[in-house]
Amino acid sequence: MKLSYFLSVFLLLLCVSAIAAAQPTTGTIRGQLKAGTQPLELATVTLPGTTFGASTDAQGRYELQGVPAGSHTVAFTSLGYQLQKRQITLAAGQTLELNAQLTAVPTSLADVVVTGVSRATEIRKSPVPIVVLSKREVNLNSNGNLIDAAVKGVPGLSAVTTGPNISKPFIRGLGYNRVLTLYNGLRQEGQQWGDEHGIEIDQYDIERIEVVKGPASLIYGSDAVAGVINMLPRLPNGPAGQLQGDVLSEYQTNNRLLGNSVGLHYNQRGWQYAARGSYRLAQAYQNALEGRVYGTAFQELNLTAMAGVEKQGGATHLTATLYDNRQEIPDGSRDSLSRQFTRQIAEGPQDDIKHRPLVPTADLSTYRINALHQRIQHYRLLSRSRLKLGSGEVQALLGVQQNVRREYNHPTAPAQAGLAVALNTYTYDLRYAAPTWLGLETTFGLNGMHQTNHNRAATDFPIPDYSLTDVGGYVYAKKTFGKLDLSGGVRYDTRLLQWADFYVGADSTTGFDRQLSATEANGGAPQFAAFRTRYQGVSASVGATYNLSERMLLRANVARGYRAPNITEVGSNGLDPGAHIVYLGNRSFQPEFSLQQDVGLSAYLPDAEVGVSVFNNAINNYIYQARLNDANGQPVVVVPGNATYQYQQGRARLYGAEVTVNLHPKTLPALAFNNSLATVTGLNKEVSLLETNGAAAKYLPFIPPLRTRSEVRLTSQRAWGRLTNTYVRAVLDYNAPQNRFYAVDDTETRTAGYALVGMGAGTGFLGGPDQREVLQLFVQLDNALNTTYQSHLNRLKYFEYYAASPNGRRGIYNQGRNLSLKVIVPF
Repeated sequence: MKLSYFLSVFLLLLCVSAIAAAQPTTGTIRGQLKAGTQPLELATVTLPGTTFGASTDAQGRYELQGVPAGSHTVAFTSLGYQLQKRQITLAAGQTLELNAQLTAVPTSLADVVVTGVSRATEIRKSPVPIVVLSKREVNLNSNGNLIDAAVKGVPGLSAVTTGPNISKPFIRGLGYNRVLTLYNGLRQEGQQWGDEHGIEIDQYDIERIEVVKGPASLIYGSDAVAGVINMLPRLPNGPAGQLQGDVLSEYQTNNRLLGNSVGLHYNQRGWQYAARGSYRLAQAYQNALEGRVYGTAFQELNLTAMAGVEKQGGATHLTATLYDNRQEIPDGSRDSLSRQFTRQIAEGPQDDIKHRPLVPTADLSTYRINALHQRIQHYRLLSRSRLKLGSGEVQALLGVQQNVRREYNHPTAPAQAGLAVALNTYTYDLRYAAPTWLGLETTFGLNGMHQTNHNRAATDFPIPDYSLTDVGGYVYAKKTFGKLDLSGGVRYDTRLLQWADFYVGADSTTGFDRQLSATEANGGAPQFAAFRTRYQGVSASVGATYNLSERMLLRANVARGYRAPNITEVGSNGLDPGAHIVYLGNRSFQPEFSLQQDVGLSAYLPDAEVGVSVFNNAINNYIYQARLNDANGQPVVVVPGNATYQYQQGRARLYGAEVTVNLHPKTLPALAFNNSLATVTGLNKEVSLLETNGAAAKYLPFIPPLRTRSEVRLTSQRAWGRLTNTYVRAVLDYNAPQNRFYAVDDTETRTAGYALVGMGAGTGFLGGPDQREVLQLFVQLDNALNTTYQSHLNRLKYFEYYAASPNGRRGIYNQGRNLSLKVIVPF
């Protein structure tokens, strides 16, 4: 794929949008925010629907420069205060003084989100549960990756992990292609079906994470039946004409992680520019039982650049990103008696697992990536445009991505990739927000993608070369009747999936397999016979939010979700070397359809916030993996040393609840006591599977146990000399035993419960003539008691070669005690 060609196209679109926008006549908005007689520091002032925004200084003052002339809505928000909006008209060259007084109310009552709904809306008006996580909340924790950061802050969100840098998000027990991850609204397409790599996004560049819990297929189409995670980068919003940015450095003791990032942003007369470069590297992580875990080191590079223009009639922003990750591949091989980790040096019959050599200590404590590793490269171009049409608005999102994934798993030929695939995806999303008519807000949308996958020079071919085309359209409407907010819509989707005959045969020069042409196959059977089919489905949603009072509301939603089968579920027929599993697809699959009911109650009291959400989700044509056995009930072995699984389809039901109780007594404004609980039960409802396997098949796989999280935080309400925003915190994260698991063929086993204790502290330092924050310091100690534990969703728990262990412990355990130090210097 010639990225330069697409870059030229996007730059042309950028120029066209700039010409179509209004003339560059601008003004300035400035003022002061107070609560009573006290100035509000670090409050946020934004123009909703634009990228203009600023934070107040220690005197509560703000300034927005380069604002296009015309009518605007100005929104004022601050943690613990009610959102306030003001309508203004700004003339060209005018400096408008706009002050505001904010009333103390939990900010979550009115936080504005853009994910999972057709227009930006307040959380309290959304009938489905939405959680927002700010950059500061992410910075408070030590995180191996961005998904882990979200898991710590969002009840009901969990992750399947394969080491500290590989996490795949699950929402209410559903994951992989059932959770749609977005980068600034663009769906992330990077071989989501795989377990061995994470989300290709720079965690240091994300300003805000929005999580929708529940089907969002109505807005996004396939792959959003469980929910949506939208990761939003920072856009330039500082004083016009001033180059600003930040430098971040991070160190974590457990795996000696080093992270560094530099970000720059600039805006002038409506033009906006931003750039960021980040680099992280880490050694193998360690725990008290096993020492350092061989095969878990990584190196990761991220580069981001953005250019945009914001004028009175609209805006266009063009973003380019590069992600390059070298990630080791753990396999769990050990010495049978000492339980020390060993390494593979031979292949095939010559590879005797019982006589592999021990890993030298020097290779456990090094930043050097070993020969058996994977490399993930992800390139992204994204154009977002907005054009006002009278009282309506058109939004357009265009994106192109290339994901290149290689796994080097041949110790005798380390330069030969076992798996090498390149996934190209072209995405579009068009929305028209029609003018409000009789109080009815209506949005019409059309979105989809075209995707092609190509195998490169490799030896293993788990999936064929294929092409996929998605098209979907929807209409969404909402209206307010006094205290009642109603919303809903309907959508139709279609997907075309196809591939030609794909041949594989032995390469006499290397001894490995390679892709063959039809001529080279000479009449032999293809590994992947030609296939073409079309999937289609209707999704819909209807919901309501009722304001029982100013501080209490009730929400309910019923939604039908749609998901077309992915390529591995339909077409796989080969070894995934990183997973050590041969996957077999099923060509007869039908789309999954879910019917989920959500009911929630939220109370925003003077001294507390209380939220309760319960859900019930029934899924037809639920796709799952089952170990393949022969007629005698014995496991089928296609590739020696690797299990064989074939995808099946049936029925499933998931139900559960999330509860949050956050205490913030007015008499002790420095104190916050935040508590959450999340539980989900996944039941297999497929009769034939239950009849064959009995109680072992009762529950679904990858269901997290009941989890509670409690945090006590004390935050200084005033500056102490040069110190500001000083805090101390303590966290208790409890995961109950998981006794409800998918036990067929020992696919899963019971997981013991555990509790993790964390402690943290941090502060900001004031400096300069204007006494602004010139440095932020965050210190966090996780797993302070160095507890030895296994998460139920840790795939390394099942990386075990022996039927018994001399110490009674099987599989690989999670990370031990970890001290994190993070320093941010804004400028």
